Amino acid sequence: MSGVFRRFFSGLMRLRRGPWEMLASILIALGVFMMMQPFWMVAYTWSFLVTLTGTVMFIITSHFPE
Repeated sequence: MSGVFRRFFSGLMRLRRGPWEMLASILIALGVFMMMQPFWMVAYTWSFLVTLTGTVMFIITSHFPE
């Protein structure tokens, strides 16, 4: 399992598209989840910013090399 994490983090450090797009997608999903949950107001408050950050990050990283 450590090989997968090592490959993921080395891809992040070398500015490769795959790991950064995955991280942006996770941020988008986290932001949507934070927006849909009814229990914690702090998560709802920050949900738009997290979703927006993930979306902008996805747009930027789509220009990175494979």
